[in-house]
Amino acid sequence: MSDADLSGRRVLAVVTNYGVEQDELVVPVEHLRGAGATVDVAAVDDAPIETLVGDKDPGRTVQPTLTLGTVDPDAYDLLLIPGGTLNADSLRLQDEAVSMVKTFASSGRPVAAICHGPWLLVEAGLVGGKRLTSYPSLTTDVRNAGGTWVDAEVVSDDAAGFTLVTSRTPEDLDAFLREVDAALVSRGAGVLAS
Repeated sequence: MSDADLSGRRVLAVVTNYGVEQDELVVPVEHLRGAGATVDVAAVDDAPIETLVGDKDPGRTVQPTLTLGTVDPDAYDLLLIPGGTLNADSLRLQDEAVSMVKTFASSGRPVAAICHGPWLLVEAGLVGGKRLTSYPSLTTDVRNAGGTWVDAEVVSDDAAGFTLVTSRTPEDLDAFLREVDAALVSRGAGVLAS
């Protein structure tokens, strides 16, 4: 991982209230907060987020700090999209989440998605012309949406006006977080600094 100082950076993680892969949410949130970033977790509603391990075993419960409907996406430097099959499949049906990822991309701010998280980018029409990775079962979805899928632990792509950081599984978290840190450092002092 990185020793980056992320003080002043703001990160928004978006999830549903059930089915997010525990380590794809908890590990990045703890890492980023430990590096000085402010991290909010926005869920569909304010009920506790029930994470899963391996898409089946109960994981830690996480309390969201916001709901998708109350988020001001302009207040954040980076959007984090954790995976988990159930989470990602449900998240792409949430209009607020689709709108949010479009807002980040159109403003040139980085988006980081792991495992099944890129489904939200497919739904938002944002993978065309991008090189990315994901859980292998998304390969056809990514290609059908105009993206180039590669089998790599992490891919950072700056095409189409925004940085997209993607990884395949929780086993790739070290590489994923290294690139997330780099994307945040390149953002300068953060959108809220004056």
